[in-house]
Amino acid sequence: MAPKTPSRVDLLQGTLDMLLLRTLSPGPLHGHAIAKHIQRTSEELLQIETGSMYPALYRLEAKGWIAASWELSDKGKRARVYRLTRKGREQLAAEESKWAAFVRAMGLLLKPAEDKAS
Repeated sequence: MAPKTPSRVDLLQGTLDMLLLRTLSPGPLHGHAIAKHIQRTSEELLQIETGSMYPALYRLEAKGWIAASWELSDKGKRARVYRLTRKGREQLAAEESKWAAFVRAMGLLLKPAEDKAS
């Protein structure tokens, strides 16, 4: 029997934007690097498909939360690089606050007080 590998986690609606904003918060990245960072950081549990990621990046750019420019990659190829804007940092803070409240609520529901007492 083959060793069990962790299954990928399906993203809740609305979390992709937050993941992209959070990934760009330390500094600019191109699309492939964004996807790889999320995959590595989540211990391979999250894998963002290009068919989802690029439309989300374009949507975030249209909202003014990120900015994009064409630059040369380390390998000398042109790559579209994405940066978080001031407006994007504000949105990320709001999203992280909502996410923290959601995680707390789920924790309370999944582990009610009577379960903790036993």
